[in-house]
Amino acid sequence: MAFMEKPPAGKVLLDDTVPLTAAIEASQSLQSHTEYIIRVQRGISVENSWQIAGLSLPLPPKKLIGNMDREFIAERQKGLQNYLNVITTNHILSNCELVKKFLDPNNYSANYTEIALQQVSMFFRSEPKWEVVEPLKDIGWRIRKKYFLMKIKNQPKERLVLSWADLGPDKYLSDKDFQCLIKLLPSCLHPYIYRVTFATANESSALLIRMFNEKGTLKDLIYKAKPKDPFLKKYCNPKKIQGLELQQIKTYGRQILEVLKFLHDKGFPYGHLHSSNVMLDGDTCRLLDLENSLLGLPSFYRSYFSQFRKINTLESVDVHCFGHLLYEMTYGRPPDSVPVDSFPPAPSMAVVAVLESTLSCEACKNGMPTVSRLLQMPLFSDVLLTTSEKPQFKIPTKLKEALRIAKECIEKRLIEEQKQIHQHRRLTRAQSHHGSEEERKKRKILARKVSMVSLCIPSMISLCFISAGSGASSPLTSPSSPTPPSTSGISALPPPPPPLPPPAAPLPPASTEAPAQLSSQAVNGVSRGALLSSIQNFQKGTLRKAETCDHSAPKIG
Repeated sequence: MAFMEKPPAGKVLLDDTVPLTAAIEASQSLQSHTEYIIRVQRGISVENSWQIAGLSLPLPPKKLIGNMDREFIAERQKGLQNYLNVITTNHILSNCELVKKFLDPNNYSANYTEIALQQVSMFFRSEPKWEVVEPLKDIGWRIRKKYFLMKIKNQPKERLVLSWADLGPDKYLSDKDFQCLIKLLPSCLHPYIYRVTFATANESSALLIRMFNEKGTLKDLIYKAKPKDPFLKKYCNPKKIQGLELQQIKTYGRQILEVLKFLHDKGFPYGHLHSSNVMLDGDTCRLLDLENSLLGLPSFYRSYFSQFRKINTLESVDVHCFGHLLYEMTYGRPPDSVPVDSFPPAPSMAVVAVLESTLSCEACKNGMPTVSRLLQMPLFSDVLLTTSEKPQFKIPTKLKEALRIAKECIEKRLIEEQKQIHQHRRLTRAQSHHGSEEERKKRKILARKVSMVSLCIPSMISLCFISAGSGASSPLTSPSSPTPPSTSGISALPPPPPPLPPPAAPLPPASTEAPAQLSSQAVNGVSRGALLSSIQNFQKGTLRKAETCDHSAPKIG
């Protein structure tokens, strides 16, 4: 594909910073070995998951005899799962191309170094003064961004670095505006921005050339690394962990904040601050990779700040990433987790104050301070910067508007992702709480109580019917029974039967109607409940007065 050709239609722009999780689901014994089946998931969506087989890892240790036993296979599966967890939760290892290719071979099967070399070769056909010295293999963390050591043919001693990068998922600029802005980058002059020598772009990628710096980046200084070494070798397992001096922290921090303020005032989105994107030129820090936001590439720390809904603008992203960088300068290593609950002893309490405002639980929950606010804090307010270079970066009004719209689209995607992560976290907590041992015991006790109540209700209703029936039968038989004559000895009379309940205080409707609904037995064709109700509700005053003719008197005639 020629350098200026359009990308294939329907190309999927993948966010390489979305974490992959791996879980060993099963194992199967083949002829001479055991194969473990792994389910890999991208992000929080279960739909973005797939299975891979044929796990081949050096840990845990193997067994020569009895390696097909079920107990050993189960034990080894646990060890392999722990090993996978370590890899997928390590920020540097999880973004490694080898890990991505193993866990997601469908999306990472391409040879990106070869693709980049083809693109660069096509470009050199129209620009013959440049020449590739060698590829700088894996010096960066991005899978789809490759570097080459360059030289100019008529200046063979000078060394330059060419970077080629594919488009990312946050590319919202039109092709025309994108190419214009990329070509505008060499005109950006600022004492704390690393100068771009040459820049060009097509609809699918961008190519930039800068001077090669033997000292390397700020991360190389912290880790005592060689700039040309692979990223994993330089930073994954440093031999010595040591932070910078307090004066270096103050000076470098102030310089970086000044250039961030400059970009924010210009309306130019950045969002890609980390120690590998800060070039050291003597005692001066210069920012790298301004093109990343134009290409739509995801940030190095995206998996961190996407967890916090208050970090939802590119300005707040820059401040949060500055907190990571300051922590690395202070302690010589990145934080183990974010937010940080407590900070180790620092060279000054002023450093801890800035770290707390950017990385603490309260800061991540309530939001980030502005860059101007950080510049006013004691750690940076007394730093004097001596530079004679005047900043210059003219962006046409039309392109400023395009940048503003693209910035809003980038922030909108971030907010939507944060919303999904927040909902997933709430659902996971609810499921975990519902499935906890304490909750299961509570549900068992509640179910036992409900069962006992359901067994008691029928017997209580039957007792109610029996007592109601016995109380209602005595008045029916009383008219046919003669009343015993009165005697002078009241004590000789037997105890009278209990009186009927007064009609003025009938039972509540629910209790009087419930037996009528539940009883299916009938007495002389009439429901016992209805009979009981009519007796209880009887009122003498409702009877009509009867007219009688008494013919019992004797007739004399």
